[in-house]
Amino acid sequence: MCRNIHTLHNFEPAATAEEVHAAALQYVRKIAGSTKPSKANQEAFDRAVVEVAHATQHLLDDLVATRPPKNREEEAAKARARAVASGRYQ
Repeated sequence: MCRNIHTLHNFEPAATAEEVHAAALQYVRKIAGSTKPSKANQEAFDRAVVEVAHATQHLLDDLVATRPPKNREEEAAKARARAVASGRYQ
């Protein structure tokens, strides 16, 4: 139904507003059980995405990292290597 929600904390550069919104959208889609709400539910769906994104941004702003920030490209390369090793990606 939807892609995985990715870790957003402790990356350099920090997560963008677009990444936070995408994670919120994926979360709401998963909870709602659909990728596109009906017209009757569109307003509630959209409001939930905004509220989850808002809460997510506050969480990211308040979290304290004890380790150095991770590099996005290095983490993406590691994820691709794991996917290839498991046969999920070619």
